[in-house]
Amino acid sequence: MWFKQISFYPLDKEKLPDPETLSDKLGAAAFARCQGLDRFSEGFAPAVPFSPEPVFPADYTWRVALKKEEKVLPAAVIRDVLDEKVEEIQNNEARNVGRKEKQELKEQITDDLLPRAFTRSSRVQAVFDTRHGFLLVNSASPAKAENMLTKLREALGGLEASLPHTKQSPSSLMTAWLLDGHCAGGFKLDCDCELKGAGDIVPVVKVSKQDLTADEVVQHVRNGKTVTQLGLVWRERIAFVLTQDFTLKRIQYLDVLQEEAESHGDDAESLTFASQILMTEALSTMIAELAAHLGGWQD
Repeated sequence: MWFKQISFYPLDKEKLPDPETLSDKLGAAAFARCQGLDRFSEGFAPAVPFSPEPVFPADYTWRVALKKEEKVLPAAVIRDVLDEKVEEIQNNEARNVGRKEKQELKEQITDDLLPRAFTRSSRVQAVFDTRHGFLLVNSASPAKAENMLTKLREALGGLEASLPHTKQSPSSLMTAWLLDGHCAGGFKLDCDCELKGAGDIVPVVKVSKQDLTADEVVQHVRNGKTVTQLGLVWRERIAFVLTQDFTLKRIQYLDVLQEEAESHGDDAESLTFASQILMTEALSTMIAELAAHLGGWQD
């Protein structure tokens, strides 16, 4: 319900579809299970457990979910069957099996096993924030976030979204904040960071649950290391780790947000509706403030 990690894309708010059109388009690209020789299948699934719809709108926020099902066919299983088949041919036909024939046998074995293979499924959620103009993807993996964006573009016939490039790099801002011992605006240092040096063999220092203003931590920056991840707290509402590529990890929503969501009702739909709006508003406002400290978005 509450996103624990975020990759995001600034959107052109003026070119977003309405929620009904979005629902229709994603419904046409709905998830279907793997069939026959399919190695995987991917499509849009119900956005929330209590509704079959692919979009869950809560005021200006629209939640969607991309589901993927993959066949689980370990290479070791294929190799064992292949070895047995090769041994059978060698014994029965008194000949060696060449590389080309082995490859053909491997493909035949794979095709035979795939329809009977177990499957595993995963899903990635995202929220359209139509007020602030962001697509928030619940993943810190660039590949998963880009895949969500690609599938949305395919389903919608296009979606104007850009990478979150700012005029100043997150790494330089994080390094400056750690060196100064304090942050600007509504941010303050938490207790975790990662620093990297330069050179052919890059030294990495990870600091966990420590005072980041301590001299032994700051000395790493004085010695030339840059901050690549930094734990921050925003306005006593959200604790998170900011990374050098502007993803947000290990997000924790502090008590004030949780209590505000719970005050809107305790049934699943009311709680999801309220928490989706509160989460999105907080994250988008925080991202916008971070972007301002980074000099704004690149043109």
